[in-house]
Amino acid sequence: MLTLLHVHHIAIICSDYEVSKRFYTEVLGLNVIREVYRAERQSWKLDLALNDHYIIELFSFPGAPPRPSRPEAIGLRHLAFAVSDLDATVQELAQHQVTAEPIRVDEFTGRRFTFIADPDDLPLEFYEA
Repeated sequence: MLTLLHVHHIAIICSDYEVSKRFYTEVLGLNVIREVYRAERQSWKLDLALNDHYIIELFSFPGAPPRPSRPEAIGLRHLAFAVSDLDATVQELAQHQVTAEPIRVDEFTGRRFTFIADPDDLPLEFYEA
């Protein structure tokens, strides 16, 4: 049996590096660990942390094809963030002109959650812990 410790990171390829960098740092509040331009690949790589834990690699690649997210496609479904106050989270997102879907309740846990889309329409969930 494998001994997995935790999820190390999630890699996201974006279509507009500056727009996505601003979204993940200024809107979601993730901290930049490292930003590197790889000239040989014409690609940016931005390592981002949440509460000092490395979680996202944000990449730009020239000519990367779009990945459909609706209707739901096979593969990674969404990225979810735990939040302590969902109402406050939705209000803060609205201040950045980010619209959240109507709040729903998880039928199994009774916890509230909502979704938004990142600049490339990738679904991000906020789940009230």
